[in-house]
Amino acid sequence: MVSIVLAGGGTAGHISPMVATAEALRAADPSVTLTCVGTPKGIESRVVPEAGLDLTFIPAVPFPRAVNLDLFTMPGRLTAAVVAARRILARRKAGVVVGFGGYASLPVYLAARSMRIPVVVHEQNPLPGLANRLAARFADRVCVSFPSTPLPRPEYVGLPVRAAISGLDRTSLRGPARRELGLPQTGPVLLVSGGSQGAASINRALDGALGALLDAGVSVLHVLGPKNMTPTTIGRTDVASGAVYVPVAYVDRMERAYAAADLMVGRSGAGTVVETAVVGLPGIFVPLPHGNGEQARNATTLVEAGGCILVADADLSPERLRHEVLRIILDPQLLSRMAAAGQGIMPADAAGKVAAIVLEEARR
Repeated sequence: MVSIVLAGGGTAGHISPMVATAEALRAADPSVTLTCVGTPKGIESRVVPEAGLDLTFIPAVPFPRAVNLDLFTMPGRLTAAVVAARRILARRKAGVVVGFGGYASLPVYLAARSMRIPVVVHEQNPLPGLANRLAARFADRVCVSFPSTPLPRPEYVGLPVRAAISGLDRTSLRGPARRELGLPQTGPVLLVSGGSQGAASINRALDGALGALLDAGVSVLHVLGPKNMTPTTIGRTDVASGAVYVPVAYVDRMERAYAAADLMVGRSGAGTVVETAVVGLPGIFVPLPHGNGEQARNATTLVEAGGCILVADADLSPERLRHEVLRIILDPQLLSRMAAAGQGIMPADAAGKVAAIVLEEARR
């Protein structure tokens, strides 16, 4: 029996490929024992158990970006997290560790190295995070989602997505998905999502453009993020057009939202870019304005292919949002061209490839 420990946490960008890889591992070898390692504060505490996966926690050790007290206490906190990770690996008799970045990954990587357990790294973004940059120096295999990712010995496999995404037939699922989500069976539907945490600038722009979109007959499924849902957040229906506004905190099965929609507005996290390309959903992406510009890079290939457009966060006004949405969503031929451009750009079988690599390392 092969015991595999998967590490990652914090945001959907780390958790989604971890769950997809676990799903592919089970399909490839139903006898495998899988253990996911995360931190108590990440969304993994809810998403991973819902996927039917075993989850255990280690302390989160964020890396300070400024000289402060956290910087001086970090070595001690990291050591404690590595000790906790070693206990988990020993208890589970881990044969291999596969990590996806985030706060939970580095302690597990270091624990595995100290115990001579094979390490497989998967990096989601064109610009890798700190945990994966460090681990790639000693990892046995390094998998990347984008061919330009600057890591040593990279193997381009793509980004693992769940089978429900890679095998999604948007046309056949459209009707059931719309009924389930409270959307009209006919007429265009816009999906707006800022990711698992929401996006304030996108929410503000939509708030200003919503009346015009509904008036034009465009229904909106708005994934606000749990922290942005308030008692005053309510749906509405445009009496004249019949279009509806459906606000939700979170969508657990995003394939349903993808199937229901004709166009998406959201951040260009690697997971969102790849999933929408794989299912053929055109997008208007608004890269997060912070960090090192990785979100804009995530969408470069898809933009060049014509499957999406980018709008800078600073340029996202209600007027710009209204203009871009109506220009695309009311043009069936343009939607069709963008959908076709997206499909085939990103590998749909990445989860299977990563699973095969992990099993190969576990059985050496």
